[in-house]
Amino acid sequence: MAIGWLTALKVIPWSDVIEATPGIVKGARKMFTRGQQVDVPAPATPGAGAPDRVAQLETALAQLREQQQASAQLIESLAEQNARIVDAVQILRVRTRLLMVVSGVLTLGLVAAVLWGVR
Repeated sequence: MAIGWLTALKVIPWSDVIEATPGIVKGARKMFTRGQQVDVPAPATPGAGAPDRVAQLETALAQLREQQQASAQLIESLAEQNARIVDAVQILRVRTRLLMVVSGVLTLGLVAAVLWGVR
């Protein structure tokens, strides 16, 4: 079992994970703080005309677009890292199955050798 974990740690591209981590953490923090600090524009004064209200709505829309783009970039980078990890786990599954088969064959060979030596 310990061999499997060591192999898992060797297969994962740690340099890529470590290199991408600060950017992902920074993006996640930025997205989290933006979510907490919702910028609600001040309501237009009762006498404000339509152009002022339109300008406020355009500003709010621009902020929402920026937040959406930042969120999309963060999700994309997380998805890429997740795909790398899934690929590494798949490789480990194949290697583990191969190791189990080889171990089974060796065990049968050892049992056969012991039984042959006893006779």
